[in-house]
Amino acid sequence: MSGISNNTQDLASGMAAFEAKEFAHAWRLLKPIAEAGDAQAQHRMAIMCQNGLGMARNDLMAYKWMHAAAEQGYALAQHGLGFMYLYGECTEKNEAEAAKWFERAADQGMVGSAMTLAMMYEQGQGVAKNETEAKKWYARAEGKT
Repeated sequence: MSGISNNTQDLASGMAAFEAKEFAHAWRLLKPIAEAGDAQAQHRMAIMCQNGLGMARNDLMAYKWMHAAAEQGYALAQHGLGFMYLYGECTEKNEAEAAKWFERAADQGMVGSAMTLAMMYEQGQGVAKNETEAKKWYARAEGKT
């Protein structure tokens, strides 16, 4: 069996272990795959680090993995990274940076990111207050554009 097949199998097993809340097992399976650059594995590693699942909470590692997956264009990680910046969780609070990541995720169809971005424009949080932009993002969140 080739390394790619083993990685695919280990990724599926790691994701299944994560979903079954067998976090220590998920960690062992997903860590080498995340280190090899798989965005899904990196995202799950970030969640485990951020919430102390199967390990001690580690904000630095949570940010590292979330950012790595987000940089690869993984929408769930972009959404997660947006919240990290919005609330200063695992990194310094930076509402402008949060808006950037929410927009990237929303552009990929993440409804929650579009809704959050709309609220940010409505309130002038991290972006200039702009009712037109807020309405645009609300419409996107509702699937009207």
